[in-house]
Amino acid sequence: MSRTPAARALIFDFNGTLSDDEDIMELVTAEALAPHGRPPTHDEYVDRLAGLSDEAMVREWLGDRDDVDAIVAERIEGYRRRMSDGRTIGPDTREVVRWAASVAPVAIVSGAARAEILPVIEAAGIAELFSTVVTSDDVEHGKPHPEGYVIAFERLRDRLPDLSPADVLVIEDTEAGVLAAKAAGMRCLGLVGTMPAARLAAADELIERIDLELVRRLLAE
Repeated sequence: MSRTPAARALIFDFNGTLSDDEDIMELVTAEALAPHGRPPTHDEYVDRLAGLSDEAMVREWLGDRDDVDAIVAERIEGYRRRMSDGRTIGPDTREVVRWAASVAPVAIVSGAARAEILPVIEAAGIAELFSTVVTSDDVEHGKPHPEGYVIAFERLRDRLPDLSPADVLVIEDTEAGVLAAKAAGMRCLGLVGTMPAARLAAADELIERIDLELVRRLLAE
């Protein structure tokens, strides 16, 4: 991947990628699902739910039902109660975002709700650095469907009219996310941790952490 032309825009997934919170995501998802049936085990969460939107998680685990929105609201509130202080976005990741935003448009594409994401990036002091934030509120189809990335691309083209999908670098931590980014025609780094490397095989390159030196190498200066 390092031999390809430098990227001109950078997009982060949120949960488990920009925000080191996948363990909390798993916890609050189990808490929201438990009153309505058996909560998922860790392996079941990773295998079936990680990377899906809030609504898709509920439907995948409990099926179609009339109270999906209420269960999603419970999960969102559980997350906000624990995570709105910004601590899950560490200093090194904040440095990467600040540097990247100084040279190119930076965005977020996530299956989480806007109400979950904005308090975290605001508390971390980096909200103003993102050209756009695409959330579950903006799409009809969650990952692995590419809709979120297509929307982000169109918004990024307001900044760079000659941008092409291949100019965009994405960082994702789940199979669904990698497949969504690739289906949108973008380059993708697979962040190993939430899922094993084998589940991220469609990514252009696998990484173990979000590293400033790596992003400098791949992003246009």
